[in-house]
Amino acid sequence: MEPSAIIAAVLSVVNTSRLIVHLFQRQMQRNRARRQRKLREDMNSERGTDLSQSMGPRPVEIMVAMGHVDPVEWRFWARETSTDWWDRIVLQVWDESQWLRNFRMRKGTFLELCELLSPALKRKDTRMRAALTIQKRVAIALWKLATPDSYRSVANQFGVGKSTVEVAVMQVAHAIVDLLLSKVVTLGDVQVIIDGFSAMGFPNCGGAIDGTHIPILGPEHQGSQYINRKGYFSMVLQALVDHKGHFTNINVGWPGKVHDARVFKNSGLFRRLQEGVYFPDRKITVGDVEMPTVILGDPAYPLMPWLMKPYTGALDTEKELFNYRLSKCRMVVECAFGRLKGRWRSLLTRSDLSQTNIPIVIAACCVLHNLYESKGETFMAGWEVEANRLAADYAQPDTRAIRRSQRDALRIREALKASFQSERGDQ
Repeated sequence: MEPSAIIAAVLSVVNTSRLIVHLFQRQMQRNRARRQRKLREDMNSERGTDLSQSMGPRPVEIMVAMGHVDPVEWRFWARETSTDWWDRIVLQVWDESQWLRNFRMRKGTFLELCELLSPALKRKDTRMRAALTIQKRVAIALWKLATPDSYRSVANQFGVGKSTVEVAVMQVAHAIVDLLLSKVVTLGDVQVIIDGFSAMGFPNCGGAIDGTHIPILGPEHQGSQYINRKGYFSMVLQALVDHKGHFTNINVGWPGKVHDARVFKNSGLFRRLQEGVYFPDRKITVGDVEMPTVILGDPAYPLMPWLMKPYTGALDTEKELFNYRLSKCRMVVECAFGRLKGRWRSLLTRSDLSQTNIPIVIAACCVLHNLYESKGETFMAGWEVEANRLAADYAQPDTRAIRRSQRDALRIREALKASFQSERGDQ
């Protein structure tokens, strides 16, 4: 073939290739424009709900930091190729012990929880793809709360994006607080509680109170307010529990620098106890002193006619006996905190959530604690060992304080002390 013919053939091929590329690019542009129009139509027809809302006081008190809950996107989607582990292994193969170890509950309880939360978590599919199921979202949130794993690690476990895990945690936490908090964290039958504490050695007692510090990352603003006496950033959870260690009142959101006594005095629980409206009027007579239903606290709390705390300083035999009785009953709140953090180990490591979202997650964990305890879910011994290992990095601050006591409270405590000693002498 002549050189001129070869050149002509090559130019013809090149021109044809350019035409094909040009036509392909035009088709790609048309397809892209068509997808964008469909996406806009879907977004306009099925826009997600905005989570931004002011957090006011709730029937069962939970104090959240001032401001608004961070807005998050409600609609997110499963990766079509990443469902095998969840759909075919966890849901179909795992036995009860595997469910308990990883989700802190049996499968039956998990399904019940999903049903309870479904009114707040239902999402619709679109023509593009199927929404992530309620069960998978709840599972992702529980896995993240139960472990100190990173968002990326949980995302890889479930085959979803990191942002999907972040959104799932807050969606499920909000659903738990909105739908279950006022039903699950509640006082219940006061007489049953009084009888329970009485069997443990303290009469006319309606609960034990304490505070615990939850580690957090340093906030961008007012960070120094969150540094507690042990030198790390934290948020305070105050809780009142019954004789079985169920939370009956919670208050969460105060910075770690704030003393337990101040948190308590600024809580709705303190106001209702002071006004005498929290417990029904069940007064008893001890010696020649009239005693209302009381709660028990450590030395950080103020001595009140309705709040008994231990003697401090030099102790004689009678005072030691009083302190023993009180301490034995007050231990239920410390055990409740231990079981709470043992189940939800994310509370033992520094949370990277915002100041307004952390209280929601802590409150949700308290609700789940009560649900699991009431369902008789097993608390595995290994969880406490792991919790103690993680907690060693964030020791609880010493909040002991000596404060002026009211005269009536002193008389009640003295009468109880004499009564305990008298009972001991009769034995």
